Amino acid sequence: MAAAFQHFHTYFLLPVSIDKEAVSEDHPEVFCRHASWMSGLEEWIRHPSHRHGEKLVAAIGGWKRAAYMTFDVDSPAYQDMVFFHPFVRRVFFDSAELWTDATENESLLQCFAMTPPAGSRLWFTAEDAKGRCASVEVTDLRMFLFANGIGILSIGVEGMSIPEAQALWINEMMRKIYPSSSRQLREGRAPSRLAFEWEAPGGSGRETLAEERFGHVEMTGFLPPMARTIQALLHFADYEAQEYEPVLDERMIVYTYATIDPGSVGGEFVRSDQYQVLLSRLLYVDRAGPDYRYDPDFTVSEMYRQLYRRWAHQGTYYGFTSYSNVTCSIGHFDCDEHELREGFLIHRMFTTRYYLMALVTLFYRATLLDFAERTALVSKLLYADHQHGHRISTGNVRLTAELRSDFLHFSNYWYFDELANKDEENQHFLLQVREYRIDSMKREVEQEIDKLNDSLHGYYQFRNTEAVNRLAMLSLILGAGAVVTGFFGMNFSGLFGRVLFEPPAGQTQAHWASILFVTLFAVCTLSFGLYVVISNWADYRESLLPRWWLARTARHMGSLRRR
Repeated sequence: MAAAFQHFHTYFLLPVSIDKEAVSEDHPEVFCRHASWMSGLEEWIRHPSHRHGEKLVAAIGGWKRAAYMTFDVDSPAYQDMVFFHPFVRRVFFDSAELWTDATENESLLQCFAMTPPAGSRLWFTAEDAKGRCASVEVTDLRMFLFANGIGILSIGVEGMSIPEAQALWINEMMRKIYPSSSRQLREGRAPSRLAFEWEAPGGSGRETLAEERFGHVEMTGFLPPMARTIQALLHFADYEAQEYEPVLDERMIVYTYATIDPGSVGGEFVRSDQYQVLLSRLLYVDRAGPDYRYDPDFTVSEMYRQLYRRWAHQGTYYGFTSYSNVTCSIGHFDCDEHELREGFLIHRMFTTRYYLMALVTLFYRATLLDFAERTALVSKLLYADHQHGHRISTGNVRLTAELRSDFLHFSNYWYFDELANKDEENQHFLLQVREYRIDSMKREVEQEIDKLNDSLHGYYQFRNTEAVNRLAMLSLILGAGAVVTGFFGMNFSGLFGRVLFEPPAGQTQAHWASILFVTLFAVCTLSFGLYVVISNWADYRESLLPRWWLARTARHMGSLRRR
């Protein structure tokens, strides 16, 4: 007997990396008026010149800032923030109202929401080549943008009384943002159509606001063919101009909640193999089936490591993989002294603290992957300098220094080993960190950046040694000239004076020869010094140029990815 879900709720989370340099270059009319990226962010998102998502924005409205505004005990802000450490509240909550005039009044995180007009409904629809389809209501659209250019798009869909097979199909198909091959489309393993459909107030039918049928699929430069449904939501940035890119693969992260209807299963379901099979299908985002999709011994072993079992005796499980985060329970019930009339505790935690923790860990993973890409691109530029026999350009040195500075800021400001002090919350966080391999990725990126920095340090030590040697050689030559001119300027008398300074008529050969020697020595010395300076002008240029010129040059270095 197949299970049915009383309540099914999924957030599809898509991390993207926004190329801040490319965006600033493409939209100077916005960012030239602002001192920082974050201060111009809201204006850029609401700028009217965007090409994508016109119908969607016209129907349900564009992105609006969704910062926390009230902080009393019954407010969402209070209930979301109170479970985290104070330093986490300052960093990962868009609550600008709490910043005082004495501190920097600019949050490094901004949250935006897109809300359909009252009485209207937005639907997310998927179809495949074999005629299967599903449509589920979109109940939450949020976007989180961070100061380092990482953004997380959150699409929340929700439904009641949904059969198990349909819910699993929704999770698997709606998470796809592009097919990995044409075979996926033909075999129905990827959707042949994705669409956002809008039902206006009054229920007069649905209108398609954004649609993707994957009729013509090709790469955009090095970027995969992003679905038009996603491009419509990220309408403020031009994907074809490579202003942003997806950080992961063709799938969004599935963060899902499912409550099993007790009436659709037997009383022993909580301890049955059938429940474990269903959990495996939810956890690994597979379609419905009578047994484990993979080898049972392997699957059970993996699930033992990936499932959080503190509440397993009540039928409640939490699961974590590198592409999914699952909360599953059987029915709605009072959780100890948490009364059901106040709202089901497990679902409330799913939409608040655990949702925020899922965003934080996904931000960590996306940022570290972005650092890995930037490190590779900077290393390529330095390698090209070496390969062509050139000295490392000042611009590439600045890129390396900026990369190291950004990583230090991430490590010191954003990254925390612990978000909350409560055991359950902290254990959830650590399980997700482990599945994302965040600790090992952070160590690896840190080692790569340190090695890059050490190589430049060694290079500049060599260059400094060369400069000191040149200075010593010039000093020796100029010193020799000073000795010669000083020697001739000591006004020796007697025979020395008569031969070189005041020779008698007809005996001036030695006098003119000494003058010619000193003149040639001085000219050669000055010419050699000028040659040394000109041939090594790159070493002296920055010492002479004003700081405002260097700062302007640094700002116009452009996008690293577009090079």
